[in-house]
Amino acid sequence: MTKYTVYYFNIKGRGEIVRLMLTAAGVDFEDHRVQGEEWPKLKSSMPTGQMPVLEIDGKKFSQSLAIARYLAREYGMAGKTNTDQLLMDQIVDTVNDLINEMIKPVFEKDEARKAELEKKLKEETMPRIFGTLNNFLESNGGDYFVGTKLSLADVFFMDIVSRVVEKDQKALEKFPKLAANLKKTQSEPKIAEYLAKRPKTDL
Repeated sequence: MTKYTVYYFNIKGRGEIVRLMLTAAGVDFEDHRVQGEEWPKLKSSMPTGQMPVLEIDGKKFSQSLAIARYLAREYGMAGKTNTDQLLMDQIVDTVNDLINEMIKPVFEKDEARKAELEKKLKEETMPRIFGTLNNFLESNGGDYFVGTKLSLADVFFMDIVSRVVEKDQKALEKFPKLAANLKKTQSEPKIAEYLAKRPKTDL
């Protein structure tokens, strides 16, 4: 049996998608939540000097989305055809665009500029990206983003957009199909069990 170990800080951040994909696949993994004082000793052993890292039978691999895509292919969550995989990647990259926009105000030190970025994110960027994602979902029938079952696209959407909804309950108010997809993924038995037990973190 393959032995998996996830190395990441005790936050959701960019590492949560790796944990969620392993959970959705129903495979056991060691969730090594690295503490601050431990990281300097571990850093040199990581492929890129960064985390998250997935160790597979003793060999370490880096880059969260590369790992997530590998797990999707390995465990039947990448669709059935190359076109399905293209659709999946299209959605994953669109959600990743949202992450990149969400990060901007977090690291802005100027308060006026920070407020401006937050306003633009909420009033312009999120509605635009949600609209695009809604179109992708509707074009596939409205239940799942790719094919007729759970894929990385659904899991990654849930991972990131659930964080938005936690802070703003009305974020998906104009996109009921996206809200339904989010709830459906959160209700998958293995994922629901993991979400109920995972450590509560701000990030």
